[in-house]
Amino acid sequence: MKIHYLQHVPFEGPGYISSWAKEQGHDLSGTRLFEQEALPEPEEVDLLVVMGGPMGVNDEQDHPWLEEEKMFIENCISHQKNVLGICLGAQFIANAMGAKVEPMPEKEIGWFPVRWSRPARKHPLLNFLPEEQVVLHWHGDRFDIPDNGLPIASSEGCENQGFLLDERILGLQFHLEMTQDGLAALIENSRTELAEADGRFLQDVQTMLDEDYFAENHQTMRELLNRFLK
Repeated sequence: MKIHYLQHVPFEGPGYISSWAKEQGHDLSGTRLFEQEALPEPEEVDLLVVMGGPMGVNDEQDHPWLEEEKMFIENCISHQKNVLGICLGAQFIANAMGAKVEPMPEKEIGWFPVRWSRPARKHPLLNFLPEEQVVLHWHGDRFDIPDNGLPIASSEGCENQGFLLDERILGLQFHLEMTQDGLAALIENSRTELAEADGRFLQDVQTMLDEDYFAENHQTMRELLNRFLK
């Protein structure tokens, strides 16, 4: 299985997905878009993983390569590839499918619970999920569910936390893939954002670093990926 990820900034890589791919014997490659690396052809990819990042889906003026990335995501979808989007990546997929992406009234940053929807927990791909799970959030934008998409999760701070479409397109607004080192790097590179943010859904840095839901989140990510690629 050939898995390819799109990385938007140096400090938000594939995290646990790298460990999972190695365990499963899959080929893992990536494009560091911020270094203007070339994208593969859609035919060379079985699963495309679109990672997170601090920019927005319409920030082409600051990041001109976003336009080419959007076209590549759309091409992978039209070529019937499996596509997984995480945080910004999920917003890109929603945008590609014609759904609205917009700023939230308050950012959601920290470990907060999501409620996995009843329809999701009845779906054959997702029926292992619990009713509720604490996950890592780090976003200031939100997406609408694409047409014909299955809403799979919500939180107090953001109604739409994920969607499944055609059993091959999965968007997650939160970070099941995040590792402890990855979170430390994300915090270190986001000091300005954290200093400027406020609201009910903003956790302090020490609390974020002290919480440890990584193993549970990775187990969910592992099962999602294994089922998603069957």
